[in-house]
Amino acid sequence: MSAAPASSTETTMPSGATAVLVLEDGTVFWGRGFGATGSNVGEIVFNTSMTGYQEVLTDLSYAGQIITFTFPHVGNVGANSEDLESTTPAARGCIIRDDITEPSNYRAAQHLDAWLKSNNMIGLAGLDTRRLTRRIRDGGAPKGVICHDPSGAFDLKALQAQAAAWPGLAGMDLAKDVTCQQTYGWTQTIWSKEQGFGDLEKENAAPKFNVVAVDYGAKRNILRCLAAAGCKVTVVPATATTEDILRHNPDGVFLSNGPGDPAATGEYAVPVIQDLIEAGKPIFGICLGHQLLAIALGAKTYKLTLGHRGANQPVQDMETGKVEITSQNHGFAVDRASLPTNVMESHKSLFDGVVEGLRATDKPVFSVQYHPEASPGPQDSHYLFDRFTKLMADQKTK
Repeated sequence: MSAAPASSTETTMPSGATAVLVLEDGTVFWGRGFGATGSNVGEIVFNTSMTGYQEVLTDLSYAGQIITFTFPHVGNVGANSEDLESTTPAARGCIIRDDITEPSNYRAAQHLDAWLKSNNMIGLAGLDTRRLTRRIRDGGAPKGVICHDPSGAFDLKALQAQAAAWPGLAGMDLAKDVTCQQTYGWTQTIWSKEQGFGDLEKENAAPKFNVVAVDYGAKRNILRCLAAAGCKVTVVPATATTEDILRHNPDGVFLSNGPGDPAATGEYAVPVIQDLIEAGKPIFGICLGHQLLAIALGAKTYKLTLGHRGANQPVQDMETGKVEITSQNHGFAVDRASLPTNVMESHKSLFDGVVEGLRATDKPVFSVQYHPEASPGPQDSHYLFDRFTKLMADQKTK
């Protein structure tokens, strides 16, 4: 591995640099480019996960963002067709400390660099990711431009102007950009080392519940967990109307994760969710779905300075006192002070006290801010899928 060019605010390009990150305030980080060439603007965030970089890069909740990995060895297990959370990644760039090594894993089918090129994603290696992470931690997630040009022709002033002019994620509806374009069925279940992915249809397993999943940027493993819990899953676009959903006669409705500002997506999503609540349908929301459900119940959301992105986030169940280690990826949160009297906070973050879950006391609806499907991450929170199926079972007996 060649020596890394120093990260610096200096505008003089170090020897060997073929890529640059320019922040809105003019801070410059030099490095070596990999993946696709070109430039992209986005919000610079960091993720602390030590595994699962391919799942992170294909999580559609990262739309509009450039991901900095704090773990230095990214790419060492290669890439494969199974660890995808979406068909087409929506993240705008990837920043890592060390150069990508040759893959060393029995499941590797492709070098990460080649995979990034095939998905038109720009990468930047060789900079001081600790320094960049401290910059984000202390000053909030900045806007920036990542640029990869092997010729080294960088117009730093123009890149800074591009970063400063980008409006940012506040007020931005990105769910429409990443949602499915038409309704489809999902039968694939969770992966095992011995058999790979399961499939309800191939196993002739009769589903116990009929669930409509509203796709605001759904991760595949969430859909797999629903199917594994015995649900026939029908996925509908983010813009689906109340009638579009109810015509499937669902036992319950799932509200998926997704990117962007929940208040912006809520302009069309919240009235539909309110209709479903009034119809008495059991509802389970994750991440953006959690935030949209909160708004539909009368609460408000706000943008976090840093957000939570990693696979080691401690969350406490307010009813049992149990602590779960969770996987998270969100930049917005529910305002605790805005929760109406019929909505209780069910979980909270032990990092900063942010609301991590809620449930209505008079309706069969609940949600969590974190990712219980845990890909990547631990499996402490898988019980939430069983909680959803229990709600549906209880409603069926009424």
